[in-house]
Amino acid sequence: MQKTTTLFMDLPSCTSTSLILPLIVLLATSQGVLSATFTFVNKCDYTIWPGILANAGSPRLDSTGFELPQDSSRSFVAPTGWSGRFWGRTRCNFDGSGSGSCLTGDCGSGQVECNGLGAAPPATLAEFTLGSGGQDFYDVSLVDGYNLPMIVESSGGSGLCSTTGCSTDVNRQCPAELRVGEGDACKSACEAFGSAEYCCSGAFNTPATCKPSVYSQVFKSACPKSYSYAYDDATSTFTCTGADYTVTFCPSSSPSQKSSSYSTPVAGATSQQQGAGSGLEYSADGSGSGYPGSGAGTGTGTVTGSGSASGDAMLADGSYLAGLAMGDSTRTASISALQISLVAFAAFSSFVFSFGYL
Repeated sequence: MQKTTTLFMDLPSCTSTSLILPLIVLLATSQGVLSATFTFVNKCDYTIWPGILANAGSPRLDSTGFELPQDSSRSFVAPTGWSGRFWGRTRCNFDGSGSGSCLTGDCGSGQVECNGLGAAPPATLAEFTLGSGGQDFYDVSLVDGYNLPMIVESSGGSGLCSTTGCSTDVNRQCPAELRVGEGDACKSACEAFGSAEYCCSGAFNTPATCKPSVYSQVFKSACPKSYSYAYDDATSTFTCTGADYTVTFCPSSSPSQKSSSYSTPVAGATSQQQGAGSGLEYSADGSGSGYPGSGAGTGTGTVTGSGSASGDAMLADGSYLAGLAMGDSTRTASISALQISLVAFAAFSSFVFSFGYL
């Protein structure tokens, strides 16, 4: 005990509460940037039920599916490094116990909560990979088809931070062969026809061989800043640093000045997927709408997954975004080494001070 006491007494006299306090403030401040707030706003003239699917390795948020009445909003906090997707379910029918289903975007859970299951296409998707001290990547994808308008806006961030998404009612422009019901949703050509060319699979699973189709161009014409096919990265992937995000369903037909301004998206990023989604990998959900690395669905026999048939091949193409989606980013949800050191030092200093050695 004598050695311990001597060591403590040899510490510089400046190590006191005057130093501990700023360290605690610094730690709290640094932790404050380790999250992003997602706010969901429903401007549709009907109730929707948003769904949330976290990427494999990302924690689930406070909800995986919820009711969002007309003109209401709800917010969730996501930690740094979180990646996943959001979508809106429409024409849902749930009973008093929360059991039921939806006409579009249904996740197959039979409940309001999706519980780790993805959206059955067609569905408009908002996809995110959050960074820590670096860029967030985000997009709105119509690769799984379209069911309702959606835009993503950022706030409080730095960088390009462009608004993206689709405020157009694509259902009104949907070709008859892609139409669902009486215009309730619009399928992708991949889901409708299942061919490798439309799904960017097999021999077409590269940026060189997978090209826009007459059907993807329908989506791109209506929504120029959204993904229309698997390798539509150059005009569809956006970045921002340290922002919060608002996902608005059925936004106003007259966009704000911010949303009408166009910033050049990330160049050279390659979306990692085969036939559905646009750059995020999801855990298997058994519903044919989220198999990592396979791009193969069940039930309909069409390609509805959001993984690439060869993740290694995609990374070999130099895709930084694909690396983020695969979890290779150095920006993780864990507390940094600096923060750990600050915690340890603050605890050590508090211990010293409490025993009166300073």
